[in-house]
Formats: sequence, structure tokens, C-alpha cells
Amino acid sequence: MTDQAVDFGGSGGADRSGTRAGRRRFFGRVRELKELRADIARAGLDTLAGRPSPRARVLLIAGRPGSGRTALAEELVGDLARGYRDGVLRARLTEPGGEPVPVERVARGLLDRIGVPAPAGAGEDELTQLLRDTFAERRALLLLDDAANAEQVDALLPDNPDCLVVAVARGPLTGVPDVRPCTVGGLDAKSAIELLDSFTGSVRITVDPQAAETLTELCGGQPAALVLAGGWLAARPMSSVADLTKRLRSLPDEPDRPAASRPLARAFRLAYEALPAPAARMLRLLALAPVGLADAHTASALAGCSVSAARSMLEGFAAFGLLHEADAEQYEVPGCLLPLLRERLDTEDRPAEVQLARARMLERTVRLLQSCRAVTEPEGSPARRKLAGLPRALRFPTREAAADWLRTRQPALLAAARVAVADGELDTLARRLVAALVRALAAHRGTEEAAPELYGLHQLVLDVAERRGLHRERAAALLNLADLDARTGRTTDALARYRAALDAGRLASDPYAISRAMESVGGAYQELGDWQRAADWYGRALSQRLARDERADQARLYGRLGAVHTYEGRYGEALRNWRAAAAGYRRLGDLAGHARALSEAARVQEYAGRPQDCLRTCEEAVEWARRAKDVRLLAALQLRLADTLDRLGDPAAARLHRAAADRLLGTEDSAGGTAYEIRSASAKD
Repeated sequence: MTDQAVDFGGSGGADRSGTRAGRRRFFGRVRELKELRADIARAGLDTLAGRPSPRARVLLIAGRPGSGRTALAEELVGDLARGYRDGVLRARLTEPGGEPVPVERVARGLLDRIGVPAPAGAGEDELTQLLRDTFAERRALLLLDDAANAEQVDALLPDNPDCLVVAVARGPLTGVPDVRPCTVGGLDAKSAIELLDSFTGSVRITVDPQAAETLTELCGGQPAALVLAGGWLAARPMSSVADLTKRLRSLPDEPDRPAASRPLARAFRLAYEALPAPAARMLRLLALAPVGLADAHTASALAGCSVSAARSMLEGFAAFGLLHEADAEQYEVPGCLLPLLRERLDTEDRPAEVQLARARMLERTVRLLQSCRAVTEPEGSPARRKLAGLPRALRFPTREAAADWLRTRQPALLAAARVAVADGELDTLARRLVAALVRALAAHRGTEEAAPELYGLHQLVLDVAERRGLHRERAAALLNLADLDARTGRTTDALARYRAALDAGRLASDPYAISRAMESVGGAYQELGDWQRAADWYGRALSQRLARDERADQARLYGRLGAVHTYEGRYGEALRNWRAAAAGYRRLGDLAGHARALSEAARVQEYAGRPQDCLRTCEEAVEWARRAKDVRLLAALQLRLADTLDRLGDPAAARLHRAAADRLLGTEDSAGGTAYEIRSASAKD
């Protein structure tokens, strides 16, 4: 057997915040660590070019789940971290259920931890290129845990030999050049006994060393199996090591199970069957926890017990090696135990009971998200009054506490939404969960900062809407996705989605969605410089708004029509529309909007070669801005008026208006202008 190590009290995996949860005890593995450190300095060659690779060196640690492979990786990374000035980044490449994590999601997560904003909705190629560009000038250490295949690792490799990648996988990654795997097996007897000693104390080991050695052999030297055995002994201080050995030997063999996995399965069976029935039920239901992460609320909802009882059980599971402590009062189900828990769930619980537990978990999550958002509302608002009526366990004391909960639970919350949508049988709950998560993220982080997460959530809504034939929700999801596409410069993609949203809105007979989609199609054509089509679609949207007497929307659309006609050089049409926009804002009592529309009308008159009309309209706009008591707008219009007077050959009057603008803004540089920019109505949307 190889010299072996074990990660005591944890999975060895990265915590979700990208930092280590804390330094853990580490056993053995001296030879493997020495070989891995030596491999860093080895002069690797590009297998095709025959020269040193321009990419980061990859160190591969291969082994079965439960073998201590990630613990070894963490120990190595902790030892090397001081040599990498830009720190350590961690990513998990396989979901707890065994599904590979999309490279796009991994790359986005790494960029987020570095603090590099990534465009919402960007694809894998764009994100991985951005990641490589980010690493180009950095000296960083990257830990890629539980890689499913070589393609995942290759896509994330920095093109920078100053970086180092430590990858963990089941076996060799033959698609990554110049990589020699360090394969881990079972613990040697000395290290295994040290591990057991950490649970039981030295007395029980010392009085029967032969039984201790036999126990390590029955566990196959596997750290995960030994942790479960040690936990069993720790829970029973009156039992000897020989008692445990006898119990393990008495368990029936499982010939249908692969030989390498039998020791862990045997140790798990012993630990599981020793649990009281309520605890055993909660433990196997934790297999439903999103990305294997659970807190007291998750466990409470799954098992249908109180939050305090759930918290006590989670603490007990962690104390005896059945769970690992993560951060922020969360616990992680060990990946090596998940298949065994799911086997138990399939054989001991009826499908209807499992689905009910999943529904309870999702319902609890929805209520927590609603509470998380409600705490951001003003005191006395309906949301705050509703919040006050919730049980204390579901309330957040402050906005800061709610924001911290949302931040630390975000990976599990997003995973819960993905799993709920993929399930297909809980679509109503899935839709409520996604809606609550969207609102909570927007309330705490704002739509701009949370755009990448919102993009994925809108895509989930679209998936459910298409599956269920929900045309109204399909239209809403398409509009939201298209808006995010448009903000990130993917105008052609946005246009296609706006058109699809229009079709969905018509199928739903939803006048708002129809008008909104028409206007957005016009905006996309405007962004593409197709003024004629933009004007046509704005006109269609305006007809819808006129039919429904939606006056604020009418005023805005008149302005958008005025803008595209101006770009097209159709000044007569532009002026009529800007005048109509100004009248609409005036009827609404929006004096500032009225002044801005008049200012744009003056601009059109200037372009049309009508300076005197431009002067009169600009003076009118100044007067309305004064009535609106909008100081910055008034100052900007004074400067616009000064420019017009200069063109008309009246520099003295122009100086007076510039001086007035300077006084309004409190500036000293009379030639400088202002930070305020008058924008057309099209720009405001």
C-alpha cells in the first residue's frame, strides 16, 4: 500500500466561498507529497512542439472517491500557496450526483471569485477566453477538484507557465499533455491506526493492536471507511475495537458491488444501521440536498421536524464522519456516501414520500427567499407586515443578515432552482422558487450586478414555460433574456428573442407583452442602425398604446419615433413626434420630461436649418425646466441655449446663459459644460 493521508472532519473539498474552511489534521502521504513537489520543477515538454509548454503545469492526483485524494490536493495546495502571489482558486468539476459541471459555469464562478465581471449569457468560448486573459498576467494556483474528463481541465488551463493547476480525478486525464498521475490507494497500517486513534483515543488501540490492524484491513485502508468506523467507536466509548471488527465481519458480503467499493459500503452500513430510525431517515433524505449542501432549515424541511432538532442531528452526523462541516452553518454530504444514501432512499422510501420531502424543502426555500426580500422593504410596508407574522426561524433580523444568508447560500439556491426545473413534476413550486430567487437577488444586489445569475434563472423559467405551454410566462422570460442580451451587445440574439416574445405574447393574448415586444424589436433595429424598420416597429407599438390609452408609454414612444426619424434625416416627422412627446409629458404633469422633449425638438430644428425656431423652442424648454425645479436639467438647457445663441451671432447673450449655468452648478470653469447630458427618450430606455 502507498503512504496515505486523510482529511479529518471534512471532505477535503473547497468550500463554496473559494477559501479553505480551516486547517485540518493530515495523516501521512509523505512520499506522494514529495513526488508531487518534485514534479512541479520537472522540465515538461510540449508533446507536439518538443519545447517547454506555454501553458500552466498540471499536477494530477487520481483516486476513487473516499480515498483521500482531495485531502492530499488540499495539503499540497496549502503548502504551495505562499509561492503564488495571486492566491488559490478552487472549483469543483463534478456535481455530487456525478454529473459534470458545465465549463461555462465553472469559468464564470472562477471569474467571480477573482472579481472580474463576466457578461450575462456569455457562452463557454467567451468565458474561457476571458479566464485565460485574466490569468495571463497572474501567478495563481488553481485546484480543480473531481474532474470528470480531460476536456474540462483543458478548457480551464491558463496560458501562463507561472500558474499551476492541481487536478483531482478518478483516473488519468489522457487528453491533457505531459501529465503524470499520482495515484492514491489505501492507508498504510500506521497512518490508518493514527486515524482511528484520533476518534477513539489511544487506550482502545493500545490494548488490542491486533484488532486495530484487522479493522484497517477490513476497511481496505480507505480513509472514508475508517472515518465511519472511527465515528462508530467514538459514539460507543464502551465498545472495543474487537467488537467493531466482529460486527464488520458479520455483515453479509455484497457480490454485486465492485470489490474496491465494498469496504466503504460495509462501514457505511454499520454506521447507518446503528442510527435511530428518525436520524437514519433524515440522513438518507439529505441525498436530496442541492449540491450536497444542507443547513438546519433544509434538513428540517426534508425530515418534517423542528429546526432545532435538525440542527442537533446535523451536528451529530458531522461528529461521527457522516457529514462534513462547510461554512456558514452548512454541512456537506460526502460525495463518496451519496450513492449509498440514494440506494437507501430508493429501497426504504416510497417515491411519493421522497417527492413530498423534496416539495417541503422547496417550499421552505421559497419562504426564506420571500423573507430575505421582505426585509429590504420600508418599515410599515405590506411585505414587512407579512414578515412580522412569520415564525421567528424564518425571519432575518436585519437586511445585512439576509444579504449574508443569500450570499453564502447562493450556490445551493441556484442548484435548487436547476434541480426543481429538471425534476419536471414540481413545476409550480419551481416557478415560485425561481421568482422568489430573482426578486431576492435583485433586491440585495441590483439587477446589473446579479445579471449573470438572473440570466440563468430566466432561462429556467423559459424551460418550464415551454414544457407546460405557458405562453405568458414564455413571453416574459424571452423579454428578460433579450434585455440582458441587448445590454451585453448581442443585439442580433436579442432581436430574435424579442420576435419570439411577440409571438408568445400573441398566443397568450397579452397586450402588455405584445406592446413591449414591439417596442423592443424597434429598439433592436435602432441599435443595428436600421432606422426604417425601427420606426415601423415603434409605430406598431404606439398604435397598441394609443388603443389602450397608456399615456406615459405613448409619450415615450413618440420620443423614440422622433429619435429614429432624426437619425434618418426625416426632420419633419421627427419634429412632429417630439412635439407630440412634449405634449404627452405635459398632460402627465412630467415637467422635466416636457422640457427634455422640447430640447430634442429644438435640436431637430437646428438640424433642419431653422435657427430662429430652434432658439424659441430652446427658450421654452428652459422655462419648463425652471418650473420643474430641476437644477441640473436647467443648467444643461442653459448651455444648449448658449450654443444656439453663438450660432446666431449673439455671443454676449450666450455668455450670460453660460454664466447662469455655471452659477446653477457651482462650477468655476465657464467653458467646461456639465456632467449632465440631455438624452433622447430612446436613450433612456
